[in-house]
Amino acid sequence: MTKIKMTVPLVEMDGDEMTRIIWQMIKDDLICPFVDLKTEYYDLGLEERERTRDAVTTQAGEAIVRLGVGVKCATITPNRQRVEEYNLTEMWKSPNGTIRAILDGTVFRAPILIDCVKPAVRAWQKPITIARHAYGDVYRATELRVPEKGKAELVFTGEDGTNFRETIYDFECAGVLQGAYNKDSSIRSFAHACFNYALQTGQPLWFATKDTISKQYDQTFKLLFEEIYEADYKEAFESAGLYYFYTLIDDAVARVIRSDGGFIWACKNYDGDVMSDMVSTAFGSLAMMTSVLVSPEGKYEFEAAHGTVTQHYYRYLKGENTSTNPIATIFAWSGGLKKRGELDNLPELVAFAENLEAASLETMNAGIMTRDLVGLAEGITPVAVNTKEFIAEIAKRLAAKM
Repeated sequence: MTKIKMTVPLVEMDGDEMTRIIWQMIKDDLICPFVDLKTEYYDLGLEERERTRDAVTTQAGEAIVRLGVGVKCATITPNRQRVEEYNLTEMWKSPNGTIRAILDGTVFRAPILIDCVKPAVRAWQKPITIARHAYGDVYRATELRVPEKGKAELVFTGEDGTNFRETIYDFECAGVLQGAYNKDSSIRSFAHACFNYALQTGQPLWFATKDTISKQYDQTFKLLFEEIYEADYKEAFESAGLYYFYTLIDDAVARVIRSDGGFIWACKNYDGDVMSDMVSTAFGSLAMMTSVLVSPEGKYEFEAAHGTVTQHYYRYLKGENTSTNPIATIFAWSGGLKKRGELDNLPELVAFAENLEAASLETMNAGIMTRDLVGLAEGITPVAVNTKEFIAEIAKRLAAKM
């Protein structure tokens, strides 16, 4: 068959460990046989980030701004153990955090549902979408190890010479410090993205912070959301039969568990990171979740939101078969190709991406799945296969559709 043509490349960001292996399998078996794939490639594997002193991550983010669509593999955010394992000169920051700071967008994460896997939370009947602010907070924080007794202060010096100084803590011993920040402009972009996405998808919007404790930081989020909702979105929400709801993050957790789903839950950066893992796992698996970063200018980055599956990678290096679920990575590719096709007016590319997703879902609903889902399947007799076999089954169904 004639391969589907692309006119504009998408930004391809390779990753680490087992997901890097799966990344290549997906390209070789599911995409390149059908699509004349055009990408601008960036290797965000830890070795290349070390070699370039992480400049490659910034280059990848800037490429998404330029080309409009990126697809990213899972990457390592190194801790002290990883510094030793990979012989790094520095504990490099999260690649996701760097790219999100460049795009200043919002991450929308939603579970991928199949008929034979029911949510662990039995009250949930409809999917829950996490809207995660993708700028600042702990991901761009400055940290300091306090070596001895002394005073820690928070200092701000304005352009006009205005000076504010607050004591953080009088240390009587060694400890740690962290300085996090955010910007009104980024919070406003986050709010607009959430309200617009709610209207586009016809879902109510929940937002939660801890403003009772964080009376400046979190309260700024709350007040800006309220201001923007009242000024720009209240009438549209009411006309659409939707609502906007604010509560404390701990109250939101309790309400979410008791709900039947079907709403967008907006969270600050770290809260969204944690809660999206909770929601995706409760719906089935960390590997069963879509994730797309949307910038205010309409730039898109699709990614697999789980980790690099380190233990499976170590087994792979020993020559053992692994049953790693590739669905989130497949849907990152399909999401990126679909968006590229929409932006470039390529209906065949859009149709291919939709067929790839349908073939993946049909494979699992037929009972052929990776080991993480087998114990969750209901109403069928599932067959556990390894990763390569699973991708091969998807490829057969995809070829029939094409």
